[in-house]
Amino acid sequence: MPESDENIRLEIRHVLFIDIVGYSKLLVEEQKERLGQLTSIVLGTAQVRDSRDEQLVRLPTGDGMALVFRHSPEEPAHCALEIAEALLKHPELPVRMGIHSGPVSEVTDVSGRTNIAGAGINMAQRVMDCGDAGHILLSQHVADDLIQYRQWAPRLRDLGECEVKHGVRLHLVNLYAEPLGNAAIPQKFQQTRQKPVAEQSARRSSVGWIAALVLAAILAASGVYYFTHRAAAIPERSIAVLPMTNSTGDPANEYFSDGMSEEFISSLSRLRDLKVIGRTSSFQFKGKTDDSKTIGDKLGVYYCSKAACGNRPIGCASRWS
Repeated sequence: MPESDENIRLEIRHVLFIDIVGYSKLLVEEQKERLGQLTSIVLGTAQVRDSRDEQLVRLPTGDGMALVFRHSPEEPAHCALEIAEALLKHPELPVRMGIHSGPVSEVTDVSGRTNIAGAGINMAQRVMDCGDAGHILLSQHVADDLIQYRQWAPRLRDLGECEVKHGVRLHLVNLYAEPLGNAAIPQKFQQTRQKPVAEQSARRSSVGWIAALVLAAILAASGVYYFTHRAAAIPERSIAVLPMTNSTGDPANEYFSDGMSEEFISSLSRLRDLKVIGRTSSFQFKGKTDDSKTIGDKLGVYYCSKAACGNRPIGCASRWS
């Protein structure tokens, strides 16, 4: 093995990728002005200003930059919100951001300086590329880490999957804290869900029948599965399958009830025309007493489902109510 390969050391870092939307369409003078504005804003954030050189690496990317943090995914998330707050005073500067935690390694560039490269950087850029101006998008990996904390959970909105280069599909989450960020569904997600008119016509009935069969199977096997209507502003084809309540009092049955919920989420997620909230977002309400309307508003879905799971003397049958 070449010596250069032997010396490669991968480390997990937390990357915030930033770019200026529409940068290539600007005049050269405007590009310099906008990039100078963005650089000044980024350098003024507490996360960047207070960090030491070994704690943060700044990488210019031409139309923006990548910030590589060492300790926690909270660092790029805090930094992104600080940048978004500063951008409120600069409507002429449309910026989008993406955050991912992944492997990176030190490399030596042509000038002999130590730099950072790796899959963590590339994936953060792909996450960002799925957004529009104002969006702060997170990879599912980062969202799973942040959603465990009270200050972050209410700010995360599950977007589902977005197709990027080479047919790769990324499950992404929107970080939004009014008025910071962009609450709208990114255009790339809408384009992924849209089909040519002919294809839509051919698929509409089949998708409807598949959805009906899946829900009918759930009802036939489990009893009553009820839905609560959401506000008209929320996409109608959207649902959150909330974790089942273990009504048996037996802790061992908790695995069964969670597994059933996950299976229904997975099955419904296969329907391309149906937005299904992911497990991470749905399961944050496990054991909570929030009503369906409140949960639906928080998750941004048209329908919510709730159920209680029990057992019977024979087999692993369940009862829903």
